[in-house]
Amino acid sequence: MKLTEHPGGVTFDVLVQPRASRAKIGPIHDGRLKVSVTAPPVDGEANAAVIELLAKSLGVSRGSVEVVAGASSRRKTVRIAGVAATAIEALIDG
Repeated sequence: MKLTEHPGGVTFDVLVQPRASRAKIGPIHDGRLKVSVTAPPVDGEANAAVIELLAKSLGVSRGSVEVVAGASSRRKTVRIAGVAATAIEALIDG
C-alpha cells in the first residue's frame, strides 16, 4: 500500500465497502486499504462513515480526515492531518 507522508499528515488510498455487516478496517486489497462501513452509499453517508471510523481508530478529530479524491467512488484517496505513516501502518497491522 502506498502511503504518502507530507508535512502535517499522510495521504493514502482506500477501497470502501458500503452496507457491510459491520464497520472494520483492513485488509489491503489491490494496493488499497479496505474500509468496510455499515452506511449506504447515498448522500455522502458512506464517506461520513469512513471519516468517522478512521478518525476514531487513529484518535484524531473528524475534521482531520478528508476525502481528497473519489468522493462518489468506492476507490478514494484520504488525507489525515496530525498523524505519521507509522500510525497508519500500525492500524493495518492492528
